[in-house]
Amino acid sequence: MDIREATTADIEGIRTVAHHSLAASYGHVLEDDIIGQAVERWYDEETLADDLNDADTEFLVAAGDDRLVGFAQCYVVDRRDVVGEIDWLHVEPDSRGSGLGDRLLSALERRLLEHGVGRIEGRVLADNEAGTDFYENEDFEAVGERTVEVGGEPFVERLYSKFPDTGGRQVLTEAATLPDGRQVYAALDESLRGSDGPFYTVYLDRDRDERYGYLCGNCDSFAVSMDTMGRVVCNDCESRRKPTRWDASYL
Repeated sequence: MDIREATTADIEGIRTVAHHSLAASYGHVLEDDIIGQAVERWYDEETLADDLNDADTEFLVAAGDDRLVGFAQCYVVDRRDVVGEIDWLHVEPDSRGSGLGDRLLSALERRLLEHGVGRIEGRVLADNEAGTDFYENEDFEAVGERTVEVGGEPFVERLYSKFPDTGGRQVLTEAATLPDGRQVYAALDESLRGSDGPFYTVYLDRDRDERYGYLCGNCDSFAVSMDTMGRVVCNDCESRRKPTRWDASYL
């Protein structure tokens, strides 16, 4: 089995693996048309071509017997520290249990360390027991949850984190001061991807019980607004939230 960088010639194979893997992992909770829509949105040719040409994206595929059987996709993001955000790690259902997911993740981690990544994150719907077990068996720690809406239904998405250099959890909360002098706390492990930098979730207390809003990672402004559709924008530098998987704007 060969693990290598993805190319534009792999696009159709990537789409096939994604559909089969999503159906196996989420077919018990999601309708097939929702899964089909997701694959069309996330893995259209233009989006994949952009990702494959992005220096801050690592995209690896596993190929065997003249077909793709798995892939791993990750974004390198500067969030005070350098973070590798695993967007997807998919393996064909008939190739699961062979250690291929472990090999893909190990290869991905090696590439991420070359980028200077100090923390790796992965997200998976809690209903995907195989996915949650995978991260836990790979020494990732569950550090948070959020509710996402997929096809009009609420689902819990679990965040996993790993520090490959230290093997332990680090402090991921940064104190900051609002313009009116109040102290708040930015959660560096709770962020939204923005056009010019991440948006960090901000709390009024260190225990993260009372939420305040967002901090723009591009210009350090707290003047960040969100409308009823979940669109986030910094009113100072105009950085905007970029849609990610499961977003209603995608599906």
